[in-house]
Amino acid sequence: MFPQQLNDSRAFDIATALLEGFNRHYRLFRETSAEAKARFEVADWHGQQRAQRERIEFYDIRVQEAADRLQTEFKAGTLAMDVWQQIKLHYIGLLTNHHQPELAETFFNSVTTKILHRDYFHNDFIFVRPAVSTEYIENNEPTAKPTFRAWYPTRETLRETLAQLVGDFDLQGRWENFDRDIDHIDAVMRQELGDERLRTNFQFQVLSSLFFRNKGAYIVGKILNGYRETPFALPILHNATGEFYVDAMLLGEDDLQMLFSFARAYFMVEMEVPSAYVQFLRSMMPRKPRSELYNALGLQKQGKTLFFRDFQFHLRHSSDHFRIAPGIKGMVMLVFDLPSYPFVFKVIKDYYPPQKDTTRELIKSKYLLVKQHDRVGRMADTLEFSNVAFPRARFEQELIDEILKFAPSQLEISDRDGDGEQEVILKHVYIERRMVPLNIYLQEADPSQLEHAVIEYGNAIKDLVAANIFPGDMLWKNFGVMRQNKVVFYDYDEIEYITDCNFRRVPEPRNEEDEMSGEIWYRVGPKDVFPETFGPFLLGNHAVRAVFLKHHGDLLDAAFWQGHKERILAGHVHDVFPYEQDKRFVSHRNGGAPRGPSSNSLAQAGQSAD
Repeated sequence: MFPQQLNDSRAFDIATALLEGFNRHYRLFRETSAEAKARFEVADWHGQQRAQRERIEFYDIRVQEAADRLQTEFKAGTLAMDVWQQIKLHYIGLLTNHHQPELAETFFNSVTTKILHRDYFHNDFIFVRPAVSTEYIENNEPTAKPTFRAWYPTRETLRETLAQLVGDFDLQGRWENFDRDIDHIDAVMRQELGDERLRTNFQFQVLSSLFFRNKGAYIVGKILNGYRETPFALPILHNATGEFYVDAMLLGEDDLQMLFSFARAYFMVEMEVPSAYVQFLRSMMPRKPRSELYNALGLQKQGKTLFFRDFQFHLRHSSDHFRIAPGIKGMVMLVFDLPSYPFVFKVIKDYYPPQKDTTRELIKSKYLLVKQHDRVGRMADTLEFSNVAFPRARFEQELIDEILKFAPSQLEISDRDGDGEQEVILKHVYIERRMVPLNIYLQEADPSQLEHAVIEYGNAIKDLVAANIFPGDMLWKNFGVMRQNKVVFYDYDEIEYITDCNFRRVPEPRNEEDEMSGEIWYRVGPKDVFPETFGPFLLGNHAVRAVFLKHHGDLLDAAFWQGHKERILAGHVHDVFPYEQDKRFVSHRNGGAPRGPSSNSLAQAGQSAD
């Protein structure tokens, strides 16, 4: 119940302090995102990576600051229920003309749940549903940058409009050959539109800020022609001498889905109204959940909020039961799913077999490493939740027994509301997009599917190597197949930085006894890796072995791994392209060959394409 009147003088002050905390957070978030342009212009790739990691930590720091302030100034943890109800109402009033109300509501939830006991976590105290609409928010200040800009070219002015469209982003630096790049875009655009459509009215709508990630900047927009809308993106890169060039033109929803994949690092984008950016992107990719778009823009806390609301909605409108996930059980993670829901839930076990020398905190640190790292399209993003409540009636007893056996410290069953309806409360859980485990996919694949999957598996490992990641456990079961038949890694408890590993060849046996021994007779350090020993674990299937050795035999050679380690230690940052090689424009300067090396030699050349 909401209060009859707003009669506590502290409530407005607390609501104001909360909003000040959020405004400080988003100001710093925007500043770091805006600075990505300057870092890109001077090719400061290490600075870009550092800023990416630091920005992910901003939110929790600001939440803790706000919670500490409320406790110090107002003793917020001791306030009565009706005061908190008034605080929420005042806060809603303060958001009436705010440009990021949905983010501010999530910030309110984060701060209050840090202060209050979870018994308070219902509609009266937190934003279970949004209270302020994000439709049609726009900054109407005369000097404000609009969310997107529109151009209305004709058949005759198309090239001129494209030149203006790219040039208006005002990148500070030299272009390798600006006219050539515009010619490339113009040629693809005319092919896409066709001569007849160029005779009729059409327009470009382009988001006003560049999207920065890794070593690329992206212009993102769409072509409108009658009822037809075609999304596009233009990746801008640096050549070896630091000059800019447009590398490709990505067209259509599938290309944009790949660019905004949940297996990629978050973009840096300078946004005044993030909901308007999400709405624009959703019009280009209607199949992508809003939660994933917020994640892609670096607003992962808002992504978690929307994900959880969607999840609760799904629970209300489904009746199947949570179960132990199909497939080979993990040694450190207990995995369960809901058959009707495209995600899996992972709980860290309380104890592990002897071969797994690890701890709960170490495993959590590995997942945090992945969150902060460049995932290069090969590591699934993971949502991390604490104290998640599920309806007990939706859990199979076999699953409850499994949790009690392997992770009892993480389970609580209670009747929180006193209504006789029990809840399963998991103290810590990771949630990931569900994929087909690669080992299961290979068992059911025809020869062409098997060949593609094995090649993709090797490509995935090489992309991880380029990003300074050693998967640790490279068994097929730790990789999954996405909808686009891309292979993605999703088991992170043994990952290490390539630069922390020591890649060695197996020493020659000293004598016949060594050669015949079934035991390791040579000294092995804690970070020693022997790539030639991967074969017996991975290549028992003869069909798999033939494809693997043909395309990725170098993964069994310590020199491959050590060479990449040395390049990374020397400061080299690899290129990773979120599009296929055949999307890349042809350069006039090299006789018509693609800009990059052929797809068969990408890893050797220090590049990788998704």
